[in-house]
Formats: sequence, C-alpha cells, structure tokens
Amino acid sequence: MRFGILGPLRVGGGESTVTAGRDRIVLAMLLLRSGRLVPVDDLVDAVWEDNPPATARAQLQTCVSRLRRRFVELGLASDLIITDPAGYGVRSAPDDLDAEVFARGVEAARTSVAAGRLVEARTEFRAALAQWRGPALGGIPSSSVRRRAQALDEQRLTALEECVDVELRLGQATELIEELTECVDRHPLRERLRGQLMLALSAVGRQADALAVYREGRRFYADELGIEPGAELQELHQRVLAGDLALTGRETRPVPSVRALPRAIGDFTGRQQTLTRLIKDVEAGARIQLIDGMAGSGKTTLAVHVATALAADYPDAQLYIDLHGHSERTPLTPSAAVATLLRQLGVPAERMPTAQDDRLALWRSELAGRRVLLLLDNAATADQVIPLLPNGSQCLILITSRRRLVGVDEGRPSSLPVLDTDEAVELLGHVVGVGRVAAEPDAAAEVVRRCGHLPLAIRLAGARLAHRPRWRIADLAERLSTRRDPLAEFEAGERSVGRAFALSYAQVSPAAQRAFRLLGLHPGVRFDNSVAAVLAELPLTDAQDLLDELVDAHLVEEAELGRYRLHDLVREYARTLVAEPERTVERRDGIERLLNHHLHVAATIARTREPSSAHSLIVAAAPIRPDLVAVVAEQGHAWLDENLALWTALVRLAETEGFLRYCWQLARACWHAQFEGGRLDELIETHSAGLRAAEKLGDDSAVATMLNYLASAYYRLGDFPESVRLMERALDIFGRLGLRREYRNTLGNLGTSYAVNFQFRKARECYDAARALATRMRDMSALANELNNLTMTLLLWGRADEALRTARRHLGIAREVGDLRRLGNALGHLGMIRHRMGDVGPASRLLRVALRVKRQVGARFGEGEVLNEIGMMEREAGRPECAADLHRAALVAMTEVGDRAAQCGSRNLLARAILDQGDTTSALDLYRRVLADTTRLSTRYERARALEGVARCLASTDPAGAREHLGRALALFRQIESPDQHEAERLLAELG
Repeated sequence: MRFGILGPLRVGGGESTVTAGRDRIVLAMLLLRSGRLVPVDDLVDAVWEDNPPATARAQLQTCVSRLRRRFVELGLASDLIITDPAGYGVRSAPDDLDAEVFARGVEAARTSVAAGRLVEARTEFRAALAQWRGPALGGIPSSSVRRRAQALDEQRLTALEECVDVELRLGQATELIEELTECVDRHPLRERLRGQLMLALSAVGRQADALAVYREGRRFYADELGIEPGAELQELHQRVLAGDLALTGRETRPVPSVRALPRAIGDFTGRQQTLTRLIKDVEAGARIQLIDGMAGSGKTTLAVHVATALAADYPDAQLYIDLHGHSERTPLTPSAAVATLLRQLGVPAERMPTAQDDRLALWRSELAGRRVLLLLDNAATADQVIPLLPNGSQCLILITSRRRLVGVDEGRPSSLPVLDTDEAVELLGHVVGVGRVAAEPDAAAEVVRRCGHLPLAIRLAGARLAHRPRWRIADLAERLSTRRDPLAEFEAGERSVGRAFALSYAQVSPAAQRAFRLLGLHPGVRFDNSVAAVLAELPLTDAQDLLDELVDAHLVEEAELGRYRLHDLVREYARTLVAEPERTVERRDGIERLLNHHLHVAATIARTREPSSAHSLIVAAAPIRPDLVAVVAEQGHAWLDENLALWTALVRLAETEGFLRYCWQLARACWHAQFEGGRLDELIETHSAGLRAAEKLGDDSAVATMLNYLASAYYRLGDFPESVRLMERALDIFGRLGLRREYRNTLGNLGTSYAVNFQFRKARECYDAARALATRMRDMSALANELNNLTMTLLLWGRADEALRTARRHLGIAREVGDLRRLGNALGHLGMIRHRMGDVGPASRLLRVALRVKRQVGARFGEGEVLNEIGMMEREAGRPECAADLHRAALVAMTEVGDRAAQCGSRNLLARAILDQGDTTSALDLYRRVLADTTRLSTRYERARALEGVARCLASTDPAGAREHLGRALALFRQIESPDQHEAERLLAELG
C-alpha cells in the first residue's frame, strides 16, 4: 500500500512520511479526495486558513514540486500527482490507499451481514479495521484536514459498532469486554458502544457491572450534556434490571412457528444502501414499508432480503403472499388473500368464515399481540392491501408493487431505481461467472448498459451466456446492439422483459397507453409535459394527468421535477408498440408533430441569439401547436441549452424518416447553441445530415447554408483548411444564386478563417469586399461584423494604429445599433490594442468593462479572450500568480466552447506565467502539451509560441536544446509574418 491516512500520514508503503508541515497538509488534502481534483482555493484554505499570503498559489506549486521529489526518493512516480488548471490530485490504484481498502472491506462485511453470513462478515470487518494505526492523519493541525479526518474516525467507530453487533450475535461476548471497555472510556458519549458493553457483560452473568456502566454513562451525559440517556439505552437498562436480556437478541429467540418466506437468492447484488436504510427504518419504528419500482427492478428480491435479515425479530410468524397485482392472473381480492394467510397461520378450514368482513376480523384477532412479519408481494392497488394490514405496532409489513400506493397510511415509500454500473456488472458476474466478466470488463459493461442496468434483463441476458460457455461476453454485446428487436434477447422460458412491461402497460387507461406509445417516438433522454401534449394532441393539463398515471405505473420516470424519461428498455417496448403495422399513420403523424414543435421552439429562441442571422432561420411550415411553442419558448436559452443533447437525435430522426426539410432546418436552428456550447462533434453530425438532406431536396440555398455553418465547427477545431474549403464552396453557390446577404456573410466568415491561419492579405480582401456589400445594402449590423473581424486581423498582423481606428469605428456603430454583444467586442478589442501600444491604464479600464459585458451576455469565448489579455498585463506587471489564475479561467472558457486553437493559446500563456513563478517543470509540461496538440491542428502561431516557451525553459539547463527549439519557432514566426519574430530573434541572440 503506497499511502496511509488511517493513522499518521504514511507514504511509500513503509513507515516513511513527509516532514515539511505545509507539504503534509497538501498531501493529506489530496489523499482525502483521492482520484479527484482538489481546487487550488481549497488547498490554500487548508494550508493558511484565514490568512493566505499574496504568494499562496506560488508557494503551493513549490509544495507540489517538493512532494514530487519526495515521491521519487521513496520509489514512487512523480506523476502520481496530477496538475490541472482547476487544481491538483493524486492518481491511485484501488489498493494504494488504506482508506479505500477499509471502505471496500466494510462494504463487503455489510453485504455479508445482509445475506446472513455472520462469520464471513466478522472476518471482513476485522480485516478492514486492521487498516487503522491511530486517529486519521494524526499530527496534522490544519482545520480542513482535521474536519475531514474526523469523518474518517467516525466511519471507523461505526464499523467497529457494526462488527461488535455481529460478534455479539456469534456469542463472542467474553472476548469483547476488554475492547469495549477501552472504547467506552475513549468515547464516553457513544451510546451504542455503551449499550454493547452492557450486553456483553450481561451475557457472561455480570449484570451488576452492566448496571454500573449505565450509571456511569448517565452521570456523564448529565454532567457534559445536561440530558438523560437515549430511549434505547434506557430500555436496555430496564431489561438488565428485569433480568430479561438475551445475549444476541435475534438468535436466542424461539424458532418461528411459521416460515413462509421465499428463499433469498444467493447472488443478491446492489441495493445495499437501500437494504441498510430499510432495516434501520424498521428498527426505528417504521412498520409499513412500500417498495415500488418498474417491472424487473428487483422489488421482490429486495423485500425478501429485508424480511430475511429481520426475520428473527418476528418470531411468531413470517408470512408471504403474491397478490398477483401485475400478472396474467386476476389480482387476489382481500377476502381470497386473507384466506391464504390464515391457512399459513394454521387456521383450519372449519374455522374460516365465509364473509370477507368476518375473515378480516379473524385475521386481525389472530395477529393481535403477536410479532409477525408480513410480505405482501405484487400489489395492484392500495385498496387491495389496506384491509390486510394488522392492528398494533408489533408487526412488520413489507409491500411491493409496480404502482405507487399513495393511499396506504403510515406507509414509508421506497422507489427502486435501476442498478448502477458497478452493481450491474457484479450481478452479471454472479450469473455468468466472475472470471468471464473479469476477462472482458468492457464487454460486460456494454452488456449491462444494453440491459439498461435492469436486474431482470441482466439475469435473462446472463442466463443465455451461462448456458453457452463458448460464447464470449462480446458476442452477446454485439447481438444486443445489432438486433432489430433487442427485447427478444431478454427471454428465458416464461420469463421475459417484454412480457413484464406488457403487464404494466395493460394496467393503465387507453389514453395513457396511447400517450406511452407515442412517447416512444421521442429520441431524447428527457422530456417535459409539453412534449407529451404535442405527441398526444392534448392540452397541457390533460397531458400532465396522463404522465402522472404513467409515473405511478413506473412506465415513465420523473427524473426531476417536471422532467421525465423512459428507461431504455421501456422505450424499446414503446417503440415496438407504435411500430406495429396498424399504427403506421399514428407513428408518422406523431413524428411530424414532434419535429415541428422542436423546430419552431428552437427557431424562436435562436432568433433572439442571432439577430444578425435570423434571416437564415427559415421554417418549413406553420407551427402545429402555436400555444405550446409560445409557452416553451418563454424559457429561452435555458431550454435550448438543456435540450442540446436532443438535437442530434432529432436531426437523425428527421433524415431517417424522410422529413428532409425539417432535417436541415433543425440543424440550422440549433447551430448557435451547439457552437457556443462547444458541442462541435454534434454540430458536424447535425449539419452533415442537414447537408445530405438539402442535396436530396435539390435546394442549393439550403446546401450553401449548411456548408457555411458546418465550416464553423472545423474552424473551432483548428482545421482551417477544411473550414476554408467548405466556405469557398458555399460562397460559390450564394454568388451563383445572387443571394447578396448570404454571400456577404460567408465572405466575412471566410476572411476570419484566413486570418487565424495568418493569411492576412487574403483575409483583408474578404473583409473589404464584405464591407463594400454591407455599405451598399445599408446594413449597419453586417458592417459592424466586418469591422470587428478586421480589427482582430490587423492586431494579429501587428498593425496597431490601423486596428485602433477600425475598432473605434466599430464601437461607434455598436453604440448606434444598441447591440450589447458588439459593444463588448469593440471595448475588448480597444483594450487589447491599447495594451499592445503600451497604454496600460486605459487598456486595463477598457478590458475590465468588456469583461463585465461579455459575462452579462454569456459570451464565453470573448470572456476567455479578455481574461487572457488581462493575464498578460498582470504578468508584465510582475504578478505572475494573478496572471496564472486568469489564464486558468480563460482555459476553462475556451474548453467549454471547444475552440482548440484558443485552448492552445491559453495554455501557452499559462505556461509563461508559471515559468515566471519559477516552476520550470510545470511550465515545460504545459508547453509540450501544446506542441503535441498543435501537431493535429493548423495553428502554426501557437506551435511557434510553444517552441519559444520550451526554449525559455531549457535556456539554463540545455542551451543547445533551447537554441534548436527557438530556431524552429523563429522559422514559423517568419513564415506567418508574425510580429513575435522580433522577440524570438532577440532571445536567440542572447543564447548565442
């Protein structure tokens, strides 16, 4: 084990540690969040608490550098510490950290307890507790570390208490007394430990000592807290006084006279937290538990395990009945159900009343004063189970249903989700063999994903593998991904996922059945009630009622308030229903309503985001549901952003189903959200599909529109040659069609692609032609666009004076048209120009105003540009720590929008700031990252800057290497006519 935090900090597998105080705090914080990034601010707070110095971040980098060197001294890799603009982290394997080994051991022990394997549980608990060497991270005074370490100490005590419970049940009281006495002395306020000591003492006949332990605790609680002991400890005290205290509680009670519970399956997997919570709820007095969930989610399995774990607490009877609420049989009436339960209790037929009320009265009489566990499985409705509920508080009732039984008073509901990935893979391993799963982990993960993490589907799919030893798991994964009817793969004899869904479907109203089928057409993950209303052709309120009905039946999940989803396999079932031949018209009309609604909502919102390009948002037809379009469009950008993941699926659906005009127009409507959100791969997919659709339609204007907007993705990805190729093709089409406005806009876009590739003369030719067209058309908005683009081109070209004149003209037009976004661009560019001209004061004021504006309008790329410029000024002013913070924030913004060239630029600037702080190693790492990235991009400028940065890092240790890198940088700067070549020439001269 490489790291130890369950005791004094330990590094390297032995007793070695880190001695420097600040380094110990930093490493402790990283290990407390192993596998995750710890923000720099959190580390600063941990080291300096309320009084961090101005150089805190620089000192933090020094701490990290020392830790890396210490790791190497101890035989560890220095790159175990991860550096990221957001913070630092420790990369560790599963067995590297004692706290993680402890947590896994405790979880395994709890699973064994739930399964009744007490001997195995004791071994696992003790192995986990053996990881501890003392209080967690003892000797580190930081309050942030101590707070988190105390949480670990609490976990240890809780695990110890659970272990003692098991050992008491195993009859090991004698061995526990010394350990418990010591623990109670150290933790006198922990009532559970005190109660366990009383149990152990009573078990060996030392009742007087047990009473003394209670009295001592009572005095302590009164003195320290001013309170009496808790109710459970007081009850334990009374039982000691009465001589009515059994050693292990459950194990020493009489054997139940009636045991009708089904067998608890041996490969029960997952649900451990739910199982533990349910048991705690019951022990706290919640006597009616309602377990609901979709078909195949494992409700009955969980309920049986809860019942098995608690069975000894209900010694008089443990009863079970299947109420057939969701089966091919008619649901049992309360009268028939109670007759079965009375027979399980041994009531002879001659005593069984005929009338239902009399039977129920006998049932309640039989249970009066008895401790009985009752499992009512597969309930149809609340009305079916309410008559079966016994009086009194001594009985436990577990009820499972596919519906939410909201009418059961006192019922504590638990809705089962599907398994998480780890649990699902573990279940597959239980079914097909752990070795097979271990040999193909990726294929196993794919199989459970195709099963929707649904326990029934995993068991049925696993059964196919278990009976086919020559199959690989990958073979099954391929079958599940390629079969036209995936549900057909989840069958085994009479058991079938499709049949289970059909039973739930049959239980809802015809209107809900139609809505459910049509929801299967929706290709996204989530939807709201407006989608249901569009598909079902209903008012919103009626659609909401149907959604509520489907949620109660677990055919639809309410993922969050007002947002719904279909489980993957349930969606497949819905699609199967709506694809039946007799529903062809229903299906096609539903798809058109769906596409029409989303197109009109997206176009309405996009027009507010793209006022200068709204003309290209041509909509195919009038809205089918204008009332819903108006309601949803009011949500604005938030709705568009929330549904970004849906657009690719909608465009794909439109293309596949032959709605070609919807296809390309949907792509266009979601362009701005995809572009600004950095979803460039999706932008390429949607607009490529839109391009194919436009070509099939023979609509040249649509073809050119798709080409122009498709080019924007390649521009952001740094593939400038492809961007130029697409725009030149679009320009040719717009020119041939005589579409002057579109031709002008594409000219400007083409110029920008030339500019970022440092083809300044070509860029200026495009801008000049576009400006001339905008002037003739008296389009001030378009003229502002071209002035904005020309400003940045002139600045990159090194023509600051001309750039200043152009930016001022742009600012005047931005004020005239009242466009806040353009105003932010103009102010930002003016600030950059004044900075490059040496006017630091005015530059700083302009840039900070621009930053506020860009944040106000949500222009993340522009925000990143301005942050980088301010960061450069901070570094030049001798404040590299502040500069580094700004460049990190800029990198986050550029990453969000997906602009890879801009990411390289931000990393170059961040590396320079870090180098100025004296951290050559980290700076060199960043520069080399940029070099690796720019080999895949067309950004020669950032590659040249990275080469120059590497040279700066190597200057003192490897002059020859520095000269070689600087020579390559200078060649690139000269090739693109960059003003940076002069600084590179000066550096090369200094190196000799």
